[in-house]
Amino acid sequence: MSILMLHPVFKDAIWGGKLLKNFGYEEAGDNAGECWGISAHQNGDCTVANGEFAGKKLSWCYENHRELFGNIKEDVFPLLIKIIGAEDDLSIQVHPNNEYAAEHENGALGKTECWYVLQADEGTKMVMGHHAKTKDEFVKAIENDDYENLLNSFEINKGDFFYIPSGTLHAICSGSLIYEAQQSSDITYRVYDYHRKDKDGKERQLHVQQSIDVTTVPSNNDSNKLFTNTHLDHGSKTRYVESEFFTVDCYRMEGENIVVNDKPFQMVSILEGEGTLDGQAVKKGDHFIVCSDQKEVVYDGVMTLMITTL
Repeated sequence: MSILMLHPVFKDAIWGGKLLKNFGYEEAGDNAGECWGISAHQNGDCTVANGEFAGKKLSWCYENHRELFGNIKEDVFPLLIKIIGAEDDLSIQVHPNNEYAAEHENGALGKTECWYVLQADEGTKMVMGHHAKTKDEFVKAIENDDYENLLNSFEINKGDFFYIPSGTLHAICSGSLIYEAQQSSDITYRVYDYHRKDKDGKERQLHVQQSIDVTTVPSNNDSNKLFTNTHLDHGSKTRYVESEFFTVDCYRMEGENIVVNDKPFQMVSILEGEGTLDGQAVKKGDHFIVCSDQKEVVYDGVMTLMITTL
């Protein structure tokens, strides 16, 4: 079983809308916020769409056929890939690291993540980091609801990339369509949610103390803008990040290219265009895993794809 094609899992959100539908996911609802494209997490476990494991959950494959994933030692499948479509602002939030999550969230993984901007309306902003110099300053700003001065926000454009270590205060804002690679964790601490009310008239739960506990102060607001580009036979490859948790490469292809698989597995998402993968048709919005026994893949077509590996 060399390539696992996956059925994504869709999730509605208070800030969701039709962006995912417009991206090509007909099955997404009118309030969809997230497409979990490659996930073995209990809150959104993808189903295999092809081959001998068709109908099985990815977590089952990981549990029972670890050889497909290079026999890695992690207890749970370690990574998660999403497409996020925000028609409204997401809450101001922060994620814990592995140590804090293990201790306070029943042994869950922490969450370091990264974002690639697929599209953004003109003037769309993003929140990344904050301006507090000390923990006291940080706490005071939260107590005074002074997010205007606390938050580091800026405009974004299609093609921007951001690496977001755990402990980084952040938020996706309305008008953004984002590819996200992250640790397989669903732990989010909301520090501020604009006093929004759900349909029952209630504000969403905040996690102020946890946010204060885990937010890095002062924050590093300078994101890496220098990426490594490599020439392909027919296209180019950009390495966006290489961290202890994951490596993310973007391939922009115009014709046939062979991509070598020298990792335990590759998580692949087609972000634009269409083509073939070892002769099988693939298109924008498809997500799949190239297993460890497949040493190379022949791609052909005009398409942009993201490959995330350990």
